[in-house]
Amino acid sequence: MDSFSTLIRTASHEQHVEAETSTFMSDLLGGRLGVDAYARYTEQLWFVYEALEAAAGGLAADPVAGPFVRPELLRLASLERDLAHLRGDGWRTGLTALPATEAYAARLRECAEDWPAGYVAHHYTRYLGDLSGGQIIRDKAERTWGFARKGDGVRFYVFEEISNPAAFKREYRELLDGIRADDLEKQRIVAECKRAFALNTAVFRALGEEFPLSA
Repeated sequence: MDSFSTLIRTASHEQHVEAETSTFMSDLLGGRLGVDAYARYTEQLWFVYEALEAAAGGLAADPVAGPFVRPELLRLASLERDLAHLRGDGWRTGLTALPATEAYAARLRECAEDWPAGYVAHHYTRYLGDLSGGQIIRDKAERTWGFARKGDGVRFYVFEEISNPAAFKREYRELLDGIRADDLEKQRIVAECKRAFALNTAVFRALGEEFPLSA
């Protein structure tokens, strides 16, 4: 029988690929969009991580979600430095969430308040994705828009406190394997994981509509 971490990864694979290969992300990584599109995407991430991390403190003692709350993962401060670099010191005044982003953040808050295991599903899809595929985005962004390597503009993707990402991911998967949940609850977590990817894909779709490539 597969471990839970394997199950969650394989069950959400299709949604994961769909999110990664969205038109917006393909255009962004292909260098076909300007830095403004990248900045707008970074703004949307701020709303998602604000919801994700505002809840972390309250869940630190939770038996299910608590073990996943790790200070070395927190991204909000790095996102704010990136936004100050991309949008200037007054970045907060122009900060707006797309309706798809609002829906994503609302679902995250809902899970954090009512269903810690569901929060774990979102935690997993975000942070493990950032540690993995996020590095491709950082590399492309540095080369496309000339950001300093691991500097302002791409700090969101730089986990300074995680010296060995491979070991960290292995440890995280072990936490998933040991999660305090029965089989039915695990199925619900997998379903929420798929939902997280779908919510993410909806944000990409909305960004794609905001930044269409002229044919």
